Amino acid sequence: MTTAVEKNRRPTPRRRDYGRPRELVVRYLLLVFVLFITVGPLAWQVLSSLKGPTEDVFGAGASLIPHHPTLRAYKEVFDQVPVWTYIGNSLFIAVISITSQLVFSTMAGYMLSKPGWKGRKLVWVLLMASMMFPFESIMVSLFLSVRDMGLVDNLVGVWLPGFVAAINVLIMRAAFLSVPREIEDAAMLDGAGEWKRFRHLYLPSAYGAILVVTINTFISAWDDFLWPLIVLRSEEHFTLTLGLARLQTSSFGYDQRLVMAGSVISVIPVLVLFVITQRWFYKGVSSGAVKL
Repeated sequence: MTTAVEKNRRPTPRRRDYGRPRELVVRYLLLVFVLFITVGPLAWQVLSSLKGPTEDVFGAGASLIPHHPTLRAYKEVFDQVPVWTYIGNSLFIAVISITSQLVFSTMAGYMLSKPGWKGRKLVWVLLMASMMFPFESIMVSLFLSVRDMGLVDNLVGVWLPGFVAAINVLIMRAAFLSVPREIEDAAMLDGAGEWKRFRHLYLPSAYGAILVVTINTFISAWDDFLWPLIVLRSEEHFTLTLGLARLQTSSFGYDQRLVMAGSVISVIPVLVLFVITQRWFYKGVSSGAVKL
C-alpha cells in the first residue's frame, strides 16, 4: 500500500520539448550560412578556374558550374610565371620564420612563466601593448631599418621584422604556466637543471601550443603580401603571393581564369597543412589560451 508521500516522490513524466526541433533547425541553418560564407568563395574560385576559354567567369551569362571543365588555366599559370621559384622563396621564408618563432617564443615564454625576477610584469605589459599597434603604423620605420642594413630585395629582409611575434610568446607563456609547480619541484629534487627541466618537462607539455605557433607562423609567412611587395624588387626573389599577383596585370591579358587558378594554387598548401593538423591544432588552441 503506497502512502501519500511515496506518491509525491514518483517521478513525473517529462513534457515533450517542442522547442528543441526548432532550435536544431535554426542551428543547422546558421551552420549552412556560415559554411556558405567561408567555403563559398573558395569553391567559386575553383569552379571558375576550371572553365573553358569560351565560358564567362563574370557577367549575366556566367554559370557557376563549368560546362567544359579543363585544367588549361593551371597549365598556363605554370607556363607564364616561374611558380616553382616563387614556391621555393615562400617555403624558405616560412621555414626560417617557423624556426625563429619556435626558438625565441618558447624561450621567452618560458622565462615569462618563471616567477621571481624583476621586470617580469613590465615585459609582459610591453608585449601586450605592442600588439595594439597595427603593422601599417610601423611599416615605414621597419623599411628604413631594413634599407640601412642593406637587406632590400633580399629574402632575409622579408623575414627579419617578423622573426618573433608577441602573440606567440604569450601563447607559449600560457602553455608553460599550466605545468604544475609540484612537478618542477620534484624534478629539481632529482637533480634536473634548468635546461633539462625545460627540455624534458616543459616542452613535452606544450606540444599543442607549439603546433599552434607553427601553423600560425606558416600561414602568416605564406600569405603575406604587403611587406614582400615593399621589400622585394627582382622577380627571382618574389614570394608566391607576390608573384601570382602579376597575373592581374595587362601583360598577361588579365585572363580571369588565370587569376582564379593562381589563387587556388596559393591556398592549396595552407589547406593541406590545416587538414592534416586540425585535430592537434584545436587541442593546442584550448591548451595554449592566453592567461592573464
